[in-house]
Amino acid sequence: MAGPGQVLVRIKASGVNPLDIKIAAGKAEHARMPVNSILGIDIAGVIEAAGAGVTGFKPGDEVYGMTGGVGGVQGSLAEYAAVDADLLAIKPKNISMREAAALPLVFITAWEGLVDRAHVGADTKVLVHGGAGGVGHMVVQIARAFGAQVFATGSAEQKESIESHGAAFIDYRAAGVEEYVRQYTAGEGFDIVYDTVGGATLDASFRAVRLYGGHVVSCLGWGTHALAPLSFRAATYSGVFTLLPLLSGKGRANHGAIMREAARLVEDGRIRASTDPRRFNLNTVAEAYQAMTDGGAKGKLVVDIG
Repeated sequence: MAGPGQVLVRIKASGVNPLDIKIAAGKAEHARMPVNSILGIDIAGVIEAAGAGVTGFKPGDEVYGMTGGVGGVQGSLAEYAAVDADLLAIKPKNISMREAAALPLVFITAWEGLVDRAHVGADTKVLVHGGAGGVGHMVVQIARAFGAQVFATGSAEQKESIESHGAAFIDYRAAGVEEYVRQYTAGEGFDIVYDTVGGATLDASFRAVRLYGGHVVSCLGWGTHALAPLSFRAATYSGVFTLLPLLSGKGRANHGAIMREAARLVEDGRIRASTDPRRFNLNTVAEAYQAMTDGGAKGKLVVDIG
């Protein structure tokens, strides 16, 4: 049943994220769920009913968003969920439910860092660390959609994937920071560096950013880091914590707005959602989790529900 400000969603697909695996294993203190809770962060489905005060959706609307699975909020590995309407947007018309369920967490994380924090624009040089990953390949595509020149680090076997999304490939094993900064920016540094790896890679980001006004963003800035290299370049830093609206209840409408931007870019053909061809359902969720743990997925893993 949908309460005030909520909609009841008949769930069609649930995206699988690395965070789901950590929560299931009890290794994500920042996103812990009670024992025997329903997990699943990303959702795609059809609205069955709208609660009091909901004006933007009606029964029959196909929707998607990042709506639960953390902080005690019911997740998407179920047939139905009562969802805060602020977190949702109308699903892009030109993609399937499976593809829609692959987008929310990674797109929101990429958008919050690149657009909301770093204010990406045309004629900027963007470096993405981990350009073949879930968030990384979204950062690449969003930056390209804004007219930026994009570079992305990865391993040699990820070169084709990174280049297919429009970024110039940098083999992080073959070239050090100073080398690729010199090669691609004449030693000036990149206007924006988006780190999706954390640890030593975030430290390297501080050395790769442009002097006077460059900006570093990280969605994995959870360690202890020396800020001197960043300060000496007169650059700035932002952290991205995508779960905060779900955990705090604040800022949820911004997530819905970001998903509307995602729908626009997908329908314009500027964002591609890729899904692994393997099929899972509510009875084989453990297999989906194991597949993610094993690695080698060709796109986002998705659990089919409805």
